Amino acid sequence: MLIGKEILKYSLSRMVHKKFRTFLTILSIFIGIAVIFVFVSFGLGLYDYINEFAGESTADKLSIMPKGNAAPGMDDTVAITDDDIEAVEQTNGFYQATGLYAKPAEVTQDKIKKYTFLIGYDPDKPIVFELMNIGIAEGRELKKGDKGKAVLGYSYLVEDKVFPKAYSLNQKIEIQGREFQIVGFYESVGSPPDDAQIYTTLEDMEELYKDEIKGYAWAVAKVDRENLNTILENVEKSLRKSRDLEKGKEDFFVQSWQDMMETYTLVLDSIIGFVILIALISVLVSAINTANTMITSVLERIREIGVMKAVGARNSDIFNLFLFESSLLGLIAGIMGVGVGWLVSFLAGRILESLGWGFLQPYYSWWLFVSLIAFATLTGAISGAIPAWRASKIRPVDALRYE
Repeated sequence: MLIGKEILKYSLSRMVHKKFRTFLTILSIFIGIAVIFVFVSFGLGLYDYINEFAGESTADKLSIMPKGNAAPGMDDTVAITDDDIEAVEQTNGFYQATGLYAKPAEVTQDKIKKYTFLIGYDPDKPIVFELMNIGIAEGRELKKGDKGKAVLGYSYLVEDKVFPKAYSLNQKIEIQGREFQIVGFYESVGSPPDDAQIYTTLEDMEELYKDEIKGYAWAVAKVDRENLNTILENVEKSLRKSRDLEKGKEDFFVQSWQDMMETYTLVLDSIIGFVILIALISVLVSAINTANTMITSVLERIREIGVMKAVGARNSDIFNLFLFESSLLGLIAGIMGVGVGWLVSFLAGRILESLGWGFLQPYYSWWLFVSLIAFATLTGAISGAIPAWRASKIRPVDALRYE
């Protein structure tokens, strides 16, 4: 009878003896496990970010945007107007609504020109920043009556992020050929485009783009969260009436932020699921490779199997021996896979953070480590089950005569 220590010692000696084959078998499994770890950890990080973003601050918000393929502010053919805002304000369950301008802007520092989005909003209705869940890093937000003042995204506080020189409070910044005084900087959103945006009042935007602005790029409404779906339908009715449109022919869409977050989550599910499917195919191929390795190992050791049975080893001992070897290959591959996966995701997270993509960070959970190691071990075990069963059924007499 083979006992645990004997099986372990014997299996390890065989793996060391055939180290190149062992390495290739482990490599094929661990690559798939590492890929799954990286994408799942980043996927969990994005889910965590979405859940944090879609918290209490978004539960009572509606987004109203014109339909179209262009980014907000790039096409004013269809825009949200003051009449639309007024129609929303007259809807039962409404608390507050505001429109926002968004236009591409040329920003200049010492003859260096950069292009970003300039956002105009009503300082008395800063509900959009409740959605973004960001505060002021330095200085203050805009106030009613501010003229020629701006709040900048976080990247302007850092050298070589947007411009070679960082900006500070009360400095002047040239936007669209006009100087604005900097009164504050927002905290980092974790996205370079967002962290490079500049914010000013609606009045300043109307002066800068007086011949271009035909309406708001989008609008946000704060409503009674207890009757959100009913209010959403009523807002759509009010807007259809305001714009003289029939149902089904709307040139706008109204959506709750919770629904938007669910849509993003579904898209994220699809992307991550597709990548994991590809990685699982890789693991399946590696499982076939493991099975092939174990079959080869059985064929090479038929005489050894005969000797072991001749000295008293049972069929179950032979089966356990080969099953243990294939499981051990999977276990080692799993440990290596999650180790390499963790290292890659950690380094990638640090690189992305240094590039300004702070929201793209991996999230680690103990079950991710345990489940992937267990999955790799199970893959190895299943791959070796049939070769192990065949090895256990070899007759001692036939095995000793085998050449």
